[in-house]
Amino acid sequence: MEYKDFIRAVAERAALSRQEAEDLARATVEMLGDRLSAGEAKRLATSLPEPLRGSLHVRDRIEDFGLSDFVTRVSERTGLTEKEATAGVRAVLVTVREMVDDEVFDHVLAQLPGEFQEMVETTT
Repeated sequence: MEYKDFIRAVAERAALSRQEAEDLARATVEMLGDRLSAGEAKRLATSLPEPLRGSLHVRDRIEDFGLSDFVTRVSERTGLTEKEATAGVRAVLVTVREMVDDEVFDHVLAQLPGEFQEMVETTT
């Protein structure tokens, strides 16, 4: 999936403008970088469209926070409301799920609290 298609999918799923979807995608990927091990972050980065790869920072230390804090951080970085950020994070995760190998996505979800998987599974 190309970057423009990724952003279009996120914008449509979250009912956001293209610019809001771009900001949201970058912020969500940044937060994933904070939450994932270095190995999983690198693995995920290779599957993302080029413009998003730079947003996925590889960290030596994993931060431990749940979905609520994740959404709050995304909201603060983007200026979106919590409701918009929640829909946006869901949209980004679902779009990532569609574009990466199942194994890569399963490994990402395995490093996140179960509430992330529930969020993605409730969207079909």
